[in-house]
Amino acid sequence: MRKLLLIPVLLLLAACDKTAVEPENSRLPEGEVYHEMIQLGDKLEDPYTVAHMQEALTKVYPTKAGRVELSATDYYVRFLPKSDDELRKLQDRGLYLMDHPMDYTIVREGDYYQDPSVPAEAITWQYAVVPKEFVFPSDVEFQLLDECFLSDHLPESKAIDGIDWEAVEEESFRLTGNEALWEPAAKTKGGTDRPQGRITIEDPKYGAGKPFGVSGVMVACNVFVKIATTYTDRDGYYQMGKSFSGKPRYRLVFKNERGFNIGFNLILIPASVSTLGKGSPEGIDYHVTEGDGALFRRCAVNNAAYDYYSRCNRDDLDITPPPSDLRIWILNGLRASSCSMLHHGAYLENSVLKDYLGIYLGLVELFLPDITIGSREKDYAAIYKAAMHELAHASHYAKVGNDYWAPYIKYVVLSFLMEGGNPYGNGSRDGADQCRISEMWAYFLEESLYKDRYGGTMASFGNRFWFQPDVFTYLYERGMSRGHIFRCLKPEVTSLDDLRDELISQNPSLEKVIDQTFKYFEI
Repeated sequence: MRKLLLIPVLLLLAACDKTAVEPENSRLPEGEVYHEMIQLGDKLEDPYTVAHMQEALTKVYPTKAGRVELSATDYYVRFLPKSDDELRKLQDRGLYLMDHPMDYTIVREGDYYQDPSVPAEAITWQYAVVPKEFVFPSDVEFQLLDECFLSDHLPESKAIDGIDWEAVEEESFRLTGNEALWEPAAKTKGGTDRPQGRITIEDPKYGAGKPFGVSGVMVACNVFVKIATTYTDRDGYYQMGKSFSGKPRYRLVFKNERGFNIGFNLILIPASVSTLGKGSPEGIDYHVTEGDGALFRRCAVNNAAYDYYSRCNRDDLDITPPPSDLRIWILNGLRASSCSMLHHGAYLENSVLKDYLGIYLGLVELFLPDITIGSREKDYAAIYKAAMHELAHASHYAKVGNDYWAPYIKYVVLSFLMEGGNPYGNGSRDGADQCRISEMWAYFLEESLYKDRYGGTMASFGNRFWFQPDVFTYLYERGMSRGHIFRCLKPEVTSLDDLRDELISQNPSLEKVIDQTFKYFEI
């Protein structure tokens, strides 16, 4: 756990980003993309309401008037969750939630919106399109905004033969004054008219700086209440499951298919959202650079975590992956990072932590982070290294649990408070042994994974830390695998003697090397 546990986070998120996107071809988003708060304009008439689609159907097919009566396939609703638990109930039902209404013009694009009627410290209204049969949670406030007809959601048993639904949609756009927004997609060479493209990023220190994919991240797009979501593959390619007529608004939602979320925006949501702007119904390509600010940092952490999870298999690192539903916060106002595992129940109720967080305890209790990544003045490589360190901690936590983690976190917090900001102290306080073992592991794995990606040699820490992370490096370079080291980090291994005994038990052929290593480092 690098440096400190948690810092007043509201002050760390004040920086805003603006990215000017100049379209060179139809694959790029249009205009300027801002990463501040969305500015709404006028309310629009939604062409997908049952009433408007019924009127359009009658105009296009007058002979069917009175014989074909449309009914709602979906409801356009908004929810006002009061807590993380209430928000999770909605997400667990598979809803894609947006923090702003879908039937307004967007005067200026942005990453987030806070309804002026909702206090800044509360969760804002969350907008969604739900199927007609959706069962609303009884304890989450909601409002029904519109009954909608989406032809691609029409049950097969109720399909109406002979209807060109694209022509009906076009007429509905005209009737509602949205004809300027209508733009049907042309079929690609692959024979599809569904949006597809690629999201890429670059790391100047890796792969000769060539672009590579943003992996496993959610891509979402919508035109009014017509929504589609998908995930990029390892190489950053995506394809939506439905076609669009009109220019969709594209967004990256940092909810990764590997099971971790990167949050939060300036408002309180557990997964960050970055707008990519409005683009072609055939899809957009987007290349993320350092100039994209928060978007760049989110993509860098996303890729680091995706790589880490992908390698936690028996044939590679052979270590336990972090727990599912891992929450990562990126704090651009800090260089320091941490792995508190609060969302998974570690340590929150301890009075020391409450004293430490003070007035920010309520914020942390609302959306508990597991990992914080301090990204201040860090390039891709430095963000990667910080993420590897904290994810190594998260794997250790997954193996040892809260009973092990509590004294470790308490030791770090007390050391920071009582020893002038030094989170590691001098090793004399309760919890020092857990701190020693966890930090030995995290610094070692960080360095070995960094070497795997960027080459060179693993750093030697010398006497910089009292817990000697070079011990594991020394053993690794003499034949002990990372998986063999990790298997020794059991819940009952809470002292150096325990660690030495377990290393020998797991690796009897290296007993002499292990003894020599511990003597060499005088631990």
